[in-house]
Amino acid sequence: MPGPTAGSAGDTSTAPASPAADATVASTADAATPADAATPADATTPTDAAGTAAGATGRAAIVVLGGLVALGPLTTDLYLPGLPAIADDLVAEPAAVQLTLTFSMFGVAAGQLIFGPLSDRFGRRPPLLAGLVVYTLASIVCVIAPDLTTLIAARFVQGAAGAAGLVIGRAVARDRFEGVAMIRFLASITLISGLAPILAPLFGAQMLRFTSWRGTFGALAALGLLLTLVAFAALRETLPPSARRGGGLSGTLRTMGGLLRNMPFLGLLLTSTFAFGALFGYISGSSVVLQHVYHVSPQTYSLLFGLNSVAIVGATQLNGRVLAPRFTAGALMRTGLAVMIAAGVSLVLVTAVWDLGLVAVCASLFVMMASLGMVLPNSAARALSLVAPQSAGSASALLGTGTFLCGAVVAPLSSLGGSPSAVLLAVVVLSCAVLSAASYLLLLRPARTAPADAPEPAAA
Repeated sequence: MPGPTAGSAGDTSTAPASPAADATVASTADAATPADAATPADATTPTDAAGTAAGATGRAAIVVLGGLVALGPLTTDLYLPGLPAIADDLVAEPAAVQLTLTFSMFGVAAGQLIFGPLSDRFGRRPPLLAGLVVYTLASIVCVIAPDLTTLIAARFVQGAAGAAGLVIGRAVARDRFEGVAMIRFLASITLISGLAPILAPLFGAQMLRFTSWRGTFGALAALGLLLTLVAFAALRETLPPSARRGGGLSGTLRTMGGLLRNMPFLGLLLTSTFAFGALFGYISGSSVVLQHVYHVSPQTYSLLFGLNSVAIVGATQLNGRVLAPRFTAGALMRTGLAVMIAAGVSLVLVTAVWDLGLVAVCASLFVMMASLGMVLPNSAARALSLVAPQSAGSASALLGTGTFLCGAVVAPLSSLGGSPSAVLLAVVVLSCAVLSAASYLLLLRPARTAPADAPEPAAA
């Protein structure tokens, strides 16, 4: 059963009946029980109680959804240590090989626009299972790709199909929880999925000792098949037929258009998008910069990458389990954004001004990753709390598409000029941090002056 609508705590009306009404952000939902609200740590929402009653079933869902969401970072990170080997094997320039990362991100962005609305219309399970099957097949094509063009195309399909887990995982969270409970649920998923970027480069680097880069894609194909079987057996439907949205493509477009016209939702969307841009700038540029500029080995790079992943996972858990029940999501987001900008400024200074070397660069990146653990879960939870469950898939699709489109644009920027540059990486990361903070301050703050009959925005 889906959780209550976003306005359930203070609004006994039913969910919006039309896309236009739904796109106005679930009436005064966020004013009543937003993710922004500081709820006592021991408070229990109806959906919390349901989740507790479900017991092992709820925990199994968290494990399954965590694995599905982990497909994204695994698909991105497992093969990163093998990028130079791909260039050598396929006789391609390193900049051209990075297109495998760029097109994978484009695929994830496009896939969320497909699977999100489909999950609103047909339920969560069927689109998810279809996406996993296609993901497995695309991974097999990556294994046997004879040239770079084929590999890039297969990576696009792989990213698009893998997006099913990302977008539907967030939609399921909206189906079942709201407010602080949603932040906790997302934190639990992040704890599991966050192990992926920690372990993936480590496994990827070790796999290169006894297999080629093609073996890493073989591992992804096997994982896709395993998740298909597990999801089929263990993941229950969370959006019943009575709560599903009809209207076809035109209805989906109306819903998304209404969401994009709502300033609080758009502000949170862009805040999350540019914060992810900083993350993707780091992911795409760190491998080349650390290995070619600072001359670390693939194994050392994987350890440093894992350390920064610990930062974001640890901060996410601290946010969801300790800070969220005590502070508003707005306060936590402002703190996270301030720390993110400070880390970006530090990164520029230690690379462009003082040239303090590897330790200073890694310290700045560690703080940057930790700040994202506060910004990302709160922005997602606040944005999803603004919509009713039957539009959660569409809202989740917009959140995910924006982030991965930004990632696809940002990824090649760290390689501009042809030669690796730590300064360029720092500038890209800082620019994304500034844009994220500007989106929050400019688009959410003016919403306080909305007319009385306008939907009440989340507290900034």
